[in-house]
Amino acid sequence: MEIRKFAAVDIGSNSVRLLIANVLQNGEEPLFKKSSLIRVPVRLGVNAFTDHKIPEVSITHLEETMLAFKYLMKANDVIHYKGCATSAMREAVNGPRIIKRIKEKTGINIELISGNLEADLIFNSQSASLGKIQDNCLFVDVGGGSTEVTVFSKGKPVSAKSFPIGTIRILQNQVDKEAWKKMKDWVRNKAAGLKDFSMIGSGGNINRIAKLAQLKPGKSLPIEKLSSIVQMMRSHTYEERLKLYDLNPDRADVIIPAGDIFITMMKWIDADKIYVPKIGLGDGIVREAYKEYLNGKKITF
Repeated sequence: MEIRKFAAVDIGSNSVRLLIANVLQNGEEPLFKKSSLIRVPVRLGVNAFTDHKIPEVSITHLEETMLAFKYLMKANDVIHYKGCATSAMREAVNGPRIIKRIKEKTGINIELISGNLEADLIFNSQSASLGKIQDNCLFVDVGGGSTEVTVFSKGKPVSAKSFPIGTIRILQNQVDKEAWKKMKDWVRNKAAGLKDFSMIGSGGNINRIAKLAQLKPGKSLPIEKLSSIVQMMRSHTYEERLKLYDLNPDRADVIIPAGDIFITMMKWIDADKIYVPKIGLGDGIVREAYKEYLNGKKITF
């Protein structure tokens, strides 16, 4: 059996993540096993969604994070990685210049990906789990700047789309009624004629809610329980949520709008439960890094 290490660098709107995974290959389908996940709350979306520009202080913080990730990948003997930047960098007019600067100062390659490609990568990360869940389902990944949605019928993707609705945008009042209407109309149109829907939730916020609910692996979270947890957190102040629910500072504010997005979308499709496989964009990026390696790509640190 061959065991190799691959990594994903995910530059999101709320945080920046490094996922390192072991890939086990013994002649059959490769097995991806998470080794470590490092998360740094850079919060690029705070300025990107209001000023449409990322300030120098955040750029410096991002560069320092990328340099740290570089040495962590070297220390872990990662043989290939893939770096992707999403909503905040797409929104910022200086996003492409920042990516170039990161390459020059740290050597880390970052690709500015589209919302649709982001949705595809997220779908690829969890396709193996779909057969165990339900024939018709809505896969939803909620981030700081966008929500990626994939509609499945009989276990196969029907359509996928990225919407500029995210937790940081909501906190900054950057999401209007028209944006919600566009997402609702799209979901209902793509789901038309499909019955007995369930939902698959992805992202750090729904993972944290599932942990608070003491959700067991493979089990679903009823919408009533999800709504109860979100309402319970809403009844407390930001400072109280930090203590009562053991939340990080950059999680205690965004977790409520994230919960609201999931609940709203569940109501749109009459889904009474949500599955939380704890798989997301980083996992999809790792799989893409593995494919690149098989096609002859290899990063030299």
